[in-house]
Amino acid sequence: MGKLDGKSTIVTGASRGIGAEIARLLAAEGARVICAARTVREGDHPLEGSLENTVGTIREAGGEATPVPVNISLPEDCEKLVQETRAIYGPVDLLVNNAALTYYIPVKEYPLNRWMRSWAVNFHAPFLLSKLVLEDMIPRGSGSIVNISSGAAVGPGRGPYPDAPADSGGTCYGAEKAALERFTQGLAMEVYQYGISVTCVAPSQVVPTPGTVFHNLVSGMDDPRGEPPDLMAQAVLLLATEPWDQTTGRVTYSQQLLKEFGRMTEARGRGVDPELPGTGYSQV
Repeated sequence: MGKLDGKSTIVTGASRGIGAEIARLLAAEGARVICAARTVREGDHPLEGSLENTVGTIREAGGEATPVPVNISLPEDCEKLVQETRAIYGPVDLLVNNAALTYYIPVKEYPLNRWMRSWAVNFHAPFLLSKLVLEDMIPRGSGSIVNISSGAAVGPGRGPYPDAPADSGGTCYGAEKAALERFTQGLAMEVYQYGISVTCVAPSQVVPTPGTVFHNLVSGMDDPRGEPPDLMAQAVLLLATEPWDQTTGRVTYSQQLLKEFGRMTEARGRGVDPELPGTGYSQV
């Protein structure tokens, strides 16, 4: 028996990286997983990873998964995603808002169309998808929404900034993730009366993925400073399966959470190391 047997589940950004790892683990625990992303086949995107690959590995392992190609920056595609999930697997039990679109561009140079597209994927889509799946969850008095944040939500603090890089370009992405954390706790409070869990988890350390390697956040997929992607998948599984009233409203970090629940003994990074603080929302 898996922890998620028969649960209708959506994972966005499931073509590669953390999202693919989450989809695989949830399927291994019995979830019926809709894997959503734009990249259908290998070679469709410059980075390695595709829905074809993620779904293929799940099915080879005996799991249940279906690819749904969508561009969640478009409201109509968000609606399509939830409608197709209902048609294939029934009302949604679990939503994992993982997809991210990141451009590391300083604000003074940020093209407006990219700014708007980034906010559409990283913040507006989680809002719209959450609103849509609540139509399934509220009548049944159960369900779980897990949002994926980032250490980028932690701001640089007040100035002066004598050694600040002039072109770090992380302001937009950090602001989006900070907003997502505030959204998480606000929504958790709004739907608490219905027995629905809303949580948010970020990696304690940078996870080596095709995306983080491309943006030079890690030196490579085997960077020893990185966090294995399965830790984020384990954290999502925990948040989706522990008693909802013990988890809802949490804004936390992967290794901090896994250590608290006895799933690991040695933890590092944000949420654990004093020199790497979490955001304010992870403390309340």
